[in-house]
Amino acid sequence: MKKQFNRMRQLANQTVGRAEKTEVLSEDLLQVEKRLELVKQVSHSTHKKLTACLQGQQGVDVDKKSKKLPLATLAQCMVEGAAVLGDESLLGKMLKLCGETQERLAQELILFELTIERDVIEPLYDLAEVEIPNIQKQRKHLAKLVLDMDSARTRYSQSTKSSGLSSNLQPAGAKADHLREEMEEAANRMEICRDQLSADMYSFVAKEIDYASYFQTLIEVQAEYHRKSLELLQSVLPQIKAHQETWVEKPCYGKPLEEHLALSGRDIAFPIEACVTMLLECGMQEEGLFRIAPSASKLKKLKASLDCGVLDVQEYSADPHAIAGALKSYLRELPEPLMTFELYNEWIQASNIQDQDKRLQALFSACEKLPPANNTNFKYLIKFLSKLTDYQDVNKMTPGNIAIVLGPNLLWTHNEGNITEMMTTVSLQIVGIIEPIIQHADWFFPGEIEFNITGNYGSPVHTNHNANYSSMPSPDMDQMDRKQNDQSRRPLSVATDNMMLEFYKKDGRY
Repeated sequence: MKKQFNRMRQLANQTVGRAEKTEVLSEDLLQVEKRLELVKQVSHSTHKKLTACLQGQQGVDVDKKSKKLPLATLAQCMVEGAAVLGDESLLGKMLKLCGETQERLAQELILFELTIERDVIEPLYDLAEVEIPNIQKQRKHLAKLVLDMDSARTRYSQSTKSSGLSSNLQPAGAKADHLREEMEEAANRMEICRDQLSADMYSFVAKEIDYASYFQTLIEVQAEYHRKSLELLQSVLPQIKAHQETWVEKPCYGKPLEEHLALSGRDIAFPIEACVTMLLECGMQEEGLFRIAPSASKLKKLKASLDCGVLDVQEYSADPHAIAGALKSYLRELPEPLMTFELYNEWIQASNIQDQDKRLQALFSACEKLPPANNTNFKYLIKFLSKLTDYQDVNKMTPGNIAIVLGPNLLWTHNEGNITEMMTTVSLQIVGIIEPIIQHADWFFPGEIEFNITGNYGSPVHTNHNANYSSMPSPDMDQMDRKQNDQSRRPLSVATDNMMLEFYKKDGRY
């Protein structure tokens, strides 16, 4: 209690100026003292945020850290999912490969975090919570010793004045000697503490390059972790792509033509060959082929089956309009039309030529400029459409009528106009392109062609199925069904095809 009272009295004396506080640190060290607090704050906040970035539990061994790591639990989930699906499934193969990859990535992440903990986080903690606080603790102790020294000097000075002696003479008596010894002892303790504090402060300044190296280490360890992770991912990507490329069931609707052909190893797109081959067997005499809308559900089912390469020929041979609709859908869902965006202007310019021979020559020139894959498939399709016109007395599909309903699915612009514009201008030009090519198919593409290239998709028996469509959508009924089809078509729907046919009736085309 007495000790606390004396300390309070010393502080009070300094506060009212009765004992002057002596500054024992140089100006440089006072600046270092200010910097100490700033470095402590920055190191503390950085340590806290960096710790929060760790995904694994801090301060535990590898096994415990792995159990808590999200990436490790993801890997385990994928491997378990692969076991459920089995290797015969593409998803099963991909899950197994990706799960193993995630496990290896998790191990790299654990090694990375352990290194960061050891070389960055722990040193930052020691700096912010141990080294700097120790220096600051010494600074507080020095302040106490300075206070003790100033108080002893004040007491000695007051004793000198009260003795009545001049300032040049030493105070007499035992009390004065004791005060002088107390003052000298306090000064000695202060000096020892000051020297130790000064050494620690200078050491702190000298070690700043070491403290800065923590952040260099952070970047180096991160770079090494990401480099190893990237190497791991790059090494597994070819295996993933190989699984994809060797898988038989590849979607084809909405995919670029060349991509589909490359993945499937075909020259003719699967939907084109399958639909054409079936139509040759069961649809050549169907009235309004490519014009009459099929059942929306039947069309959707056929497209889905073509997309996965599973096709029930017997089922769809009874529905040639669904087959024709699936072929049209494939053509209009291509990201780029079969006749290409690049040649669009050349096709249109050719259609505007008045002289028939020159027009045919211009169209022939444009055909030759088609990319090889597009040219091959365009030739295949045109030869089929030419064969379809051999039955035009029965199916009512003349070259002009075919061009009306199928042409806009073979060629369109980047920026499609509204329906009226397409019916009256652009589509009229496209009809002027497709119709003569169908009419002169053997001149554009001489020689016979084998339609059934890779398999028999045809039906052995042909029957007339027109009677089956009494309840199916027609140009004049079931507006909602046609509207649903409209939304998935590019650029024209079946309903629009029929509107165009009505438009061309005025010219006696149908």
